[in-house]
Amino acid sequence: MNTAPLQGIKVIDFTSVQSGPSCTQLLAWLGADVIKIERPGTGDATRDELQFDPDCPSYYFLQLNSDKKSLTLDAATPDGKAILTKLLETADVFIENLHPGAMDKLGFSWDVVHKINPRCVYATIKGFPVSSKYADLKAYEPVAQATAAAASTTGFYQGPEAMPTQSGAALGDSNTGMHCAIAILAALLQRQHTGEGTFVYQSMHNACLNLCRIKTRDQLTLDRIGYLTQFPQYPDGKFGDFVPRGGNIEGSGVLGWTYKCKNWETDPNDYVYIILQRGAKDFELACKAMGFEDWLTNPDFNTADARDRHKQEIYDRIGKWAIDKDKYEITDILGKAGVPVGPVLSTKEIMNDESLYDGNTLVRINQGGKIGEFVTVGVPFTMSNYQPTYGPCPTLGGNTEEILADYGFTPDQIKAFAANGTTAPLSKPAK
Repeated sequence: MNTAPLQGIKVIDFTSVQSGPSCTQLLAWLGADVIKIERPGTGDATRDELQFDPDCPSYYFLQLNSDKKSLTLDAATPDGKAILTKLLETADVFIENLHPGAMDKLGFSWDVVHKINPRCVYATIKGFPVSSKYADLKAYEPVAQATAAAASTTGFYQGPEAMPTQSGAALGDSNTGMHCAIAILAALLQRQHTGEGTFVYQSMHNACLNLCRIKTRDQLTLDRIGYLTQFPQYPDGKFGDFVPRGGNIEGSGVLGWTYKCKNWETDPNDYVYIILQRGAKDFELACKAMGFEDWLTNPDFNTADARDRHKQEIYDRIGKWAIDKDKYEITDILGKAGVPVGPVLSTKEIMNDESLYDGNTLVRINQGGKIGEFVTVGVPFTMSNYQPTYGPCPTLGGNTEEILADYGFTPDQIKAFAANGTTAPLSKPAK
């Protein structure tokens, strides 16, 4: 029995780079038939970006485009417009992430596509909300983080490196793709009730801002009382009128910090993250595990509010306790005591952890040929009655003839499309 949630759903993918392809890849892994439109001769920009071999597509492309079909198409030519129109007539989803106004200029705006196929969900990914004064800016990952409060609240709060810092996580790209996928799924469900598709607009800015919700929470608190007890600036430092950078704090009311372990001088990731919870019983368990029973009767530490006021002393003492132990030893000691703790793991450590190759967390995909097998991150959730399969990425235009034939174009037409520059680059005249 095929239990793929999106079986029978046709997606026309007019996206490139990361935000759009991360969205459509998830849809493909959930069973949708995804046709990726690529420019003849060049394809998605990530095919040759950060390549490990000039003859192979990059891992950047490979990790975002498995289980899709590739149709090379210049939608600006008359034949290209006719082909795209034909595809859209039966599509369930059309998604694009071109710069603002590009699809309108090309002749495939929401209004046009809705007339072609009223049941088609039209999704667009842009940098900013339509209402934003930055709506016309070209947005990249760091731009989205910078304008959505992610960068201003990330990084250290003192010293020469105290500058706004973007996260290493793709908050502006893959995060946007995941948000857009949620919107598309909602629109498909809505269509069951309304009978027609809708226009989905997802901005990178709003996707980042959604993950910065706790920082808007902090701003509300700061506006109300003028300080934030969970930040290291409290109680002795000064607060401005905006949420500051907080270093490695956990972010809520508990005391979390990153601590050096015994090999930190030679291993830049030999650190551990430890959290002291606010509850009296939880704090007692942590103190006993680290041998800090004196804190249980010391008024500077035996209440959560007192610990907020003396957090630097807490950080210093736990730091001295951790410095002669490795991160796994600390994780074992504190984990057994019920203390929230975790080692700082590098990408190498994660990708070498065989327990994570569980069919979803990390997956190995056999691309074949010179590339062979590569690793990527799978569907980030599990379903009790559905297991995704993970197939290879398409070659550039590798499905063009197959797709065109499926849509009723004749062999002669297909040959003509390739010759006139619609589905293949025009031959350069001989010198």
